Amino acid sequence: MERMPNFAPVEEQLTYLKKGAAEIIREADLRAKLERSRATGKPLRVKLGMDPTAPDLHLGHTVVLRKLKHFQDLGHTAIFLIGDFTGMIGDPTGRSATRPPLSREQIEQNAETYKTQVFKILDPKKTVIDFNRRWMGQFTSDDFVRLTAKYTVSQLLEREDFHKRFQEEKPISVHELLYPLVQGYDSVALEADVELGGTDQKFNLLVGREMQRAYGQESQVVLTTPILEGLDGVQKMSKSLGNAIGIHEPPLEMYGKIMSISDEIMWRYYELLTDESQANIDQFKQQVDSGNRHPMAMKQHLARTIVRDFHGFEKASQAEIDWSRQFQDRESPSAIEVVQVKLDDVKHAEPLPGENLWLIRLDKLLYKAGFATSVTDAQRKREQGSVRIAGDIRKEVAIGVRCPGPPFDIRVGRTVRQVHIVP
Repeated sequence: MERMPNFAPVEEQLTYLKKGAAEIIREADLRAKLERSRATGKPLRVKLGMDPTAPDLHLGHTVVLRKLKHFQDLGHTAIFLIGDFTGMIGDPTGRSATRPPLSREQIEQNAETYKTQVFKILDPKKTVIDFNRRWMGQFTSDDFVRLTAKYTVSQLLEREDFHKRFQEEKPISVHELLYPLVQGYDSVALEADVELGGTDQKFNLLVGREMQRAYGQESQVVLTTPILEGLDGVQKMSKSLGNAIGIHEPPLEMYGKIMSISDEIMWRYYELLTDESQANIDQFKQQVDSGNRHPMAMKQHLARTIVRDFHGFEKASQAEIDWSRQFQDRESPSAIEVVQVKLDDVKHAEPLPGENLWLIRLDKLLYKAGFATSVTDAQRKREQGSVRIAGDIRKEVAIGVRCPGPPFDIRVGRTVRQVHIVP
């Protein structure tokens, strides 16, 4: 017998889901759906659709993907819908002219890359991947007539893109008018409880609510996420504007780009590109504002977190070391010294709960790794706040490390070494 999900309290779920959300239509409906889900043990069906119009995703695309992950984290069903049918129409959102349709071959190639890229964020074992050609490809001419009868031309022309082009006497192709109707029908086909999208998708998402009512279903909740600013902090992130960070970029390049953003935009990246709770982010900001933490340390923590999500812990740590050597010490990344320290020389106690996790004495580690002339000297440097591990100041007497495990970087003053704890 399949075990029913154990959902968190509704208020706890709402707090997590509202973090980084621009608008929820309607929040009362979402609360009601979550309460019903918790009472019945039935997960919500949460839909995010993307047309495979470009082969590579950047961090701007991952903002709404991460919100889908948040629903997934809470035990709900995450549906990533690849618009292999709508992609051939071309989303008119934000367009001042008709978008040239992609070929079937281009759509299929891009769709394959999307499937692998989204699993950088989503859990592949818990994600439903679907394609809207599965039902739209079976639509008959009768079906299309019935679909178009659910919406009026005047309603479609309320859309800002269409209204502006109509006023400016620019052409609007009939197939473009079909786009929001087809996207709306996707929600009917999937019986979506929630649909996600950027703020620029609001019109299309609301059509989905209308379509579900027209087909006798309960309307989905619409949750929109903000459009992420690029590296310049002004324009939206876009490869064509040269201000984007691709999710397949090398770790050091990704790390360096994140370190180039302003201190002000850093908090927006924390909110939209990490799973940190809003309470933690507020605490980080308070620590910076009070002078207890340097903005540079928080930006390093942000860069390390984002790179880790896409490339893993080891490569994120190495990117931080390499960036530090290049841009803080002006030295070549290859010049970093790697020091091995035996676990028996520094361990504090028996293993902690968890695989290969040990508690070690930090002062002894600093001494053995050559950062201090004695354990007492190491203690003084630690208490003065001169010791950074993976970018964060560490003043604890003991720290947890994995052995065997990957090397990690330690900085004491201007000295940086990569330390490897070995059995």
